[in-house]
Amino acid sequence: MLILLPPSEGKARPIRGKPLELEALGSPILTSARAAVLDALVALCADDPATATATLGIPATQPELTALNAALRTSATARADAVYTGVLFDALGLATLDAAARRRATARVAVTSSLFGMVRPGDRIPSYRLSGDAVLPSLGPVAAHWRAHLGPAVTDAVGSGLLIDLRSTMYAAFWRPPSEMASRVATVRVLHEANGKRSVVSHFNKATKGRIVRALVEDGRTPRTPAALAAALIELGWHVEVGAPTAKGTQLDVVVTHVG
Repeated sequence: MLILLPPSEGKARPIRGKPLELEALGSPILTSARAAVLDALVALCADDPATATATLGIPATQPELTALNAALRTSATARADAVYTGVLFDALGLATLDAAARRRATARVAVTSSLFGMVRPGDRIPSYRLSGDAVLPSLGPVAAHWRAHLGPAVTDAVGSGLLIDLRSTMYAAFWRPPSEMASRVATVRVLHEANGKRSVVSHFNKATKGRIVRALVEDGRTPRTPAALAAALIELGWHVEVGAPTAKGTQLDVVVTHVG
């Protein structure tokens, strides 16, 4: 089973720790593709900070983010589960899991990354600023780069198990499951219901996805089909509606009225 998450825009900056070692990251099949993005991003930010700030959508009041990217090769690193922050990762709370649940999370969770393609919670990475819709002058669109390279790494990580795809639309564009995997793909959408109407609200979406992942790794079960995942989530207390299977997988709608 693989639970695939989006990254966070905000990231904690490690204060101390060894520099980045691309070869030490999981999914070594991605090493050369990671190096290409790293080289393009560092060159842009080191050689032309003004262009980098505009290209990457970095606020003019935060030039330190451009400098952060320029120093990626020598910056301190920390575990990815300590670098990614924000609503989803706060709700997931990997650092507060018990030892068994954290081992399961390390084995079953992966984060989509504009810079690294995909990272595991235990991979040591630096803080960086690179959105999924970025276009790097010497590389082109980041999403297109990963569409050409990410597939083998994800399919290898999923193996014969279930893919639980929690990525946002932007990061879903990095790789789409092939039709032959459809029976083992569950995409999860979170809907907020208020006054009889349903909508996708960012805060509820992110927080609920974090709580879902936490519940799954704490519970320990390993559903192998979208239907089994839906049944597990219902048992764990969520209201889940299962869509019809398609060539892209099965969509599960988790409907929430509040996040306490």
